[in-house]
Amino acid sequence: MSEPRGLYPEIEPFETGFLDTGDGHRIYWERVGTRGGKPAVFLHGGPGGGFGPVHRRLFDPALYDVILFDQRGCGRSTPFASLDNNTTWDLVADIERLRQMAGFDKWLVFGGSWGSTLALAYAETHPERVSELVLRGIYTLTKAELDWYYQFGVSEMFPDKWERFLAPIPVAERGDLMAAYRKRLVGNDRDAQIAAAKAWSGWEGETITLLPEPSTSDKFHEDQFALAFARIENHFFVHAGWLEEGQLLRDSGRLSDIDGVIVHGRYDMPCPARIAWQLHKAWPRADFHLIEGAGHAFSEPGILDQLVRATDRFAGKADA
Repeated sequence: MSEPRGLYPEIEPFETGFLDTGDGHRIYWERVGTRGGKPAVFLHGGPGGGFGPVHRRLFDPALYDVILFDQRGCGRSTPFASLDNNTTWDLVADIERLRQMAGFDKWLVFGGSWGSTLALAYAETHPERVSELVLRGIYTLTKAELDWYYQFGVSEMFPDKWERFLAPIPVAERGDLMAAYRKRLVGNDRDAQIAAAKAWSGWEGETITLLPEPSTSDKFHEDQFALAFARIENHFFVHAGWLEEGQLLRDSGRLSDIDGVIVHGRYDMPCPARIAWQLHKAWPRADFHLIEGAGHAFSEPGILDQLVRATDRFAGKADA
């Protein structure tokens, strides 16, 4: 058996900039790899998570020409933590603007967690612009998925962490926790806003890996990161991503001419494996990898191995 794939060495972008969306947002983007290489775009999770230098390393820099960007309101994009003009369909339009800016006819679209949701929304809207899809931690924003993580389900696996998630919300408001959190995250009480943001963000940070990984979870407890992450994620989830119930699986036939790879951890808590299995059945052209001994995070070894194998394969590496 070949050695597990790991991240490529650290690299710096060869070009950076801001995209003015024309409706109040400036999107930070950077381009890494080799100009003229295989075009690709990386879609980070959250919503509201931003991307980091580690995400550049999922692609062979000698073979890829990659755009990474901070979605509206997070990372280095401005205005920070803004919910105005910030929907799934605004982000789909931003991806198209970036593709046109870069001069790519088609590109590989790579998305994990919320990034998989956005990648599916983009690919089903613009299938002619997608050469391949690499998806990890499949999430389609159905009511069942949202309830599983934010009302009842994962709560049964992590009662200690769930208790901390409940703490900012009075008992009388716990029948709809997403709505209760929204009230605080968009409110004018700064202390209550930060407390809610850190509890919301911390719940995710501490349940995304099979085993505790402080290097992954620590940033979810930082005030600045948590504020954008919690406000934007809650905003999208309260509105079910501005998607019709079941829309992304319903419209998966639009992916029929696109090659792809689906990678999902068997014990992924935020994103139930059932949804990844359903996408696999609906889109048989994509290779499916259900990773044993793994949770949700892309950094878990079995997940990372298959993701890098996928980018290697689609770049045409002989040993992929």
